[in-house]
Amino acid sequence: MALLHRADIRPSKLELLAAWLPTRDWYEGGGDVTRVAAYRFDDPAGQVGIETLLVRSGDGPVHQVPLTYRGAPLDDADEWLVGTIEHSVLGRRWVYDAVGDPVYAATLAEAILAGTGQAEEYFEVDGRREVRPPNMGITSDAPVADPPTIGAVRQVVDGDPTLIVTDALELGVIRRPGSVAAPAGATLTGTWDDVRAPLAYAAPR
Repeated sequence: MALLHRADIRPSKLELLAAWLPTRDWYEGGGDVTRVAAYRFDDPAGQVGIETLLVRSGDGPVHQVPLTYRGAPLDDADEWLVGTIEHSVLGRRWVYDAVGDPVYAATLAEAILAGTGQAEEYFEVDGRREVRPPNMGITSDAPVADPPTIGAVRQVVDGDPTLIVTDALELGVIRRPGSVAAPAGATLTGTWDDVRAPLAYAAPR
């Protein structure tokens, strides 16, 4: 489960992305960045926030941007740093393009291969949980009972799709859902508004 905070965040996530997205070769857009939908994964250790935003800029296509939020810099990951934010509850947070974060790779593989789904989001209100309904759905078309351990992340190839190469698997993150067909195999599919499109896939190495 993902505990949310009613907090002031500066700069906002969308402001951060508005500066960072134009530096990506796979980005197509112009104008203000707006949120379309989002989903989260759980970090089993409870240390890293993992959120994937679907955003668009102007009349451009929807882009998938997975992010991780950390309370300290991630070693050897400067090239994946989107920026830092000041969170009124949690303090300074380092925000990474999640494809370069091994915690994201492990949770993405579990979502695709084991069908773990998205984290339930909730607020703490007067000592009780107030659940926030999801604004999109994710499903796996090929969950297995005993998915392999992915091992270490060996390489990340940025693009559309962005490829995360691990010891056991190659994970593909589709940056513009609907623009790239997922190859045959285990696929994570998203549904939002009236759209259904592949988001990511996994293939054994």
